[in-house]
Amino acid sequence: MLLLFLAGFLLMGLYYILKPVREALILSQAGAVVKSYASAAQALLFVAVVPIYSAFSARVTRVWLLSGMTLFFISNLVLFIIAGNAGLHVGVVYYIWLGIFNFMVVSQFWAFANDIYNEEQGKRLFPIVGIGGTLGAWLGARWTGEMFASAGPYLLMTIASVLLGVFILMMFWINRRVAKGSKHETEKAEQKLNKEGGFSLVMKSRYLRLVAFHVLLLNLVNTIGEFILGSIVEHAAIVNVGAGVAHEAARGDYIGAFYGSFFSWVNLATFLIQSFLVSRFIKKLGIRGTLFIGPIISAVTYSLSAIRPTLQDVQYAKMAENSNDYSTNNTIRQALFLPMSRDVKYKAKAAIDTFFGRSGDALQAVVVFIGANLSLAVPAFAVVNLGFIAVWLAVCGGISKEFKKLTSVE
Repeated sequence: MLLLFLAGFLLMGLYYILKPVREALILSQAGAVVKSYASAAQALLFVAVVPIYSAFSARVTRVWLLSGMTLFFISNLVLFIIAGNAGLHVGVVYYIWLGIFNFMVVSQFWAFANDIYNEEQGKRLFPIVGIGGTLGAWLGARWTGEMFASAGPYLLMTIASVLLGVFILMMFWINRRVAKGSKHETEKAEQKLNKEGGFSLVMKSRYLRLVAFHVLLLNLVNTIGEFILGSIVEHAAIVNVGAGVAHEAARGDYIGAFYGSFFSWVNLATFLIQSFLVSRFIKKLGIRGTLFIGPIISAVTYSLSAIRPTLQDVQYAKMAENSNDYSTNNTIRQALFLPMSRDVKYKAKAAIDTFFGRSGDALQAVVVFIGANLSLAVPAFAVVNLGFIAVWLAVCGGISKEFKKLTSVE
């Protein structure tokens, strides 16, 4: 339990070193509109990535599945560092890469946690594991916001790659301790998954299809909100620093510092919600009831954004939405897989978190493309989001009914 807490702390801490770097590079080198289109490219890549992952997962044990992927991503970071220091613009490619990293490595960390806990243990302990992640995310973002201007993006990438190596060692340690617990756990640690693909598992189950649609809508709503915020921040950087190539680096520092601070406050709120509220939500409302908190908060967020679309107000609205997303929504999204089989936890979960999650981003790119061509302002995008939230609430109702069929215990 403590080791999983620390591993989550480390993983999310290094992720929030890499995330402000992503925002600084893409917004200074390409802009908010290109950023939204890059999200769509991630969904297309996952069409190829998920089958490759499914094939790999059938050939290795769980610890080598997670560690092998992580080693691959470390090698990618080395290439970004070399290219960036050579003066190449890597913002768009790095943005796409970090989205894949987030959904693959973070998703599989939670799949691993799902595998070693049963349903009742998961409902009690997932909120505590989540506290480690939210604490790491807060400290990582806070440190990055303070160090961005002096360290620069590529030194921060170097630090994160070293921490990823430490994370791999921790996963081997955790797996070894769990495997020593009983003969059953030893056998499970060495057991390989079957050859059925993640997409096939999702399509065969109404419950998993609804969960996939839930993740799609969650990401669609959130990334439209990210576009709204990014557009306002991009404009603020131009006003405060200046336009043109000559001011590109300065705009990058301005945006990186803003997002470092933004993520720091978001993750502090996330940590507090995760520590003091999530377990109480699950205890009082159950997994099914807690599922509805996310879309309700998003509905309030975009109602306010439609009325007062200033940088300060949109910033605070996104802080509220993101902090709930990274705490309550994240914990519940992982808990939805507790009653499912091992193959579903690793393969179907990966397909849902990656392809279906990024499909929400792809739909967001379509919305942004149409909105940009129609010259829609921020309030109009917020109103569009409210329509998607209405559908999201209906999907949560369907998941609640299917979850009740899967388990008689709430």
